[in-house]
Amino acid sequence: MGREAREANDATLRTVEAVYRRESSRVLATLIRLVGDFDLAEEALHEAFTAAMAQWPTEGLPANPRSWLISAGRFTAVDVLRRKSRADASRDELSRRIEADAVAQTGSDVPSAIEDDRLRLIFTCCHPALQPEARQALTLRAVCGLTTEEIARSFLASPPAIAKRIVRAKAKIRDARIPYEIPSREELPERLDSVLQVVYLLFTEGYAASSGAALTRPDVSGEAIRLARVLLELLPEAEVMGLLALMLLHESRRAARTSPSGDPVLLEDQDRSLWDRALIDEGTSLLRRAMATGTVGAYTLQAAIVAVHAEAATAGETDWSRIASLYDLLLHANPSPVVALNRAVAVAMRDGPEAGLALVDAILARGDLRDYQLAHSARGDLLRRLGRTSEAVAAYRRALDLATQAPAKRFLLRRIRELTRRGQRAL
Repeated sequence: MGREAREANDATLRTVEAVYRRESSRVLATLIRLVGDFDLAEEALHEAFTAAMAQWPTEGLPANPRSWLISAGRFTAVDVLRRKSRADASRDELSRRIEADAVAQTGSDVPSAIEDDRLRLIFTCCHPALQPEARQALTLRAVCGLTTEEIARSFLASPPAIAKRIVRAKAKIRDARIPYEIPSREELPERLDSVLQVVYLLFTEGYAASSGAALTRPDVSGEAIRLARVLLELLPEAEVMGLLALMLLHESRRAARTSPSGDPVLLEDQDRSLWDRALIDEGTSLLRRAMATGTVGAYTLQAAIVAVHAEAATAGETDWSRIASLYDLLLHANPSPVVALNRAVAVAMRDGPEAGLALVDAILARGDLRDYQLAHSARGDLLRRLGRTSEAVAAYRRALDLATQAPAKRFLLRRIRELTRRGQRAL
C-alpha cells in the first residue's frame, strides 16, 4: 500500500472512530428497539462497527453512516437469532419480524421516529420495576455510552458493583418483558422523576465530561436538551420546565468555560460577553413559568441559583446571599453531600473562606465525599485563599490523584506549581 493509500485509509479509520463517538448510542437505542434485547443489540452494534472498519476504507463513507450501521447491526442480529432459533422458536419469530422491518423501512432508514429511540430507551431504563440505582447506571451505560469505570466514579462506587447493577437491570427488563416505549400520558407522572434524573445525568456528562481529553461533550449535552424539550411537550410540568431551564442556563456559559487551549476557566474569570443571551432569556423565561406554578422542586431551585449568576454583569456583583439561601432550600429538598458541598462554597463566598472551610471539612470528615475530586479542589481553593499554602498544595494533590479528565489535571498541576513557587519565595 502506497503512502497516499495509507493516509486515506488512516483518515477513514479516524472517521469511523468519530462516527462511533457521535452515533453509537443512537444506533444502540434503535437496535434495542428492533431486537428487544440489550445484550444482542450490543453484540450487533459491535459487529456493525467492525464491518465499518473493514469496508469503509475501501468502499468509502456511506451517505448516511447511522443508517448503514443500523442496517448492518440488524442483519447481524438476524444471523445470531437464526443460529439460535433451532432451540428457541420465539427467536425464529423475532428474526422474521426484524427482517420484515428491514423490508418495510427502505431508503435512508432514519425516519424522525428513530430520533425518539433514545427517549424510549430512557423510559425503559427508568421503569419502576427496576431499582433506582440500577435505572441510573443502566441509562448511563446504554444512553450515554459511559464505561463501567466512568459510571463507578460518578456514583463513588466500585466497577464490579456497577457491573452487577447493569446486569441485573438488563435481566429484569428481559424477564419482565418491560416494553420499549414511551408510556401513555396517564403513566407519565409516576415515571417522570426517574427520567428527569437520567436526562440531567446525560446533560452533566456532556457539560462536564467524566473523563477524556475535553472538558465538555457538546453533542451529549445538546441531546439532553433535545430530550427535555420533547418531555416538556409530553408533560408540561413545573419540574420539566425547571430542568430545561437549568440546562439552558448552564449551556449558555459553554463558550466561556474553556480557554483556547481547552483548559477550564473558573466562573469568576469567565468573559461574560461570551455567554449566550438567547439561552439565558429562554432559561429565565422557563424558570419564571415553573416558579409561577407554586411547585418548586430541586431542578427549579438549581435553575434559580444559576439564574442569579446569569443576572450578574460581573463576578463581583453576584448576590451570594441569595445563592446561599437558595442552597439552604435545595439542601432541605435534596439532602445530598454534593449539594452540601456546593452550599459550603456559596457560604464561603458570602461569609468568608474560613466559614466555608469548616463546612467542607465536616463533609469530608463524614466520609461522604472522600474520593470526590471536586471536594478536595474546593478545599484547596479555600486554603489557598486563607494563605495556608502547604495545606492547599496537599489538598490539590489529593484532587489531582482523583482527577480523570485531562483539562482538570492541567488546571490542578498549574495551581500546585503556583503555590509551590509562592511557598518557596516565602522562605
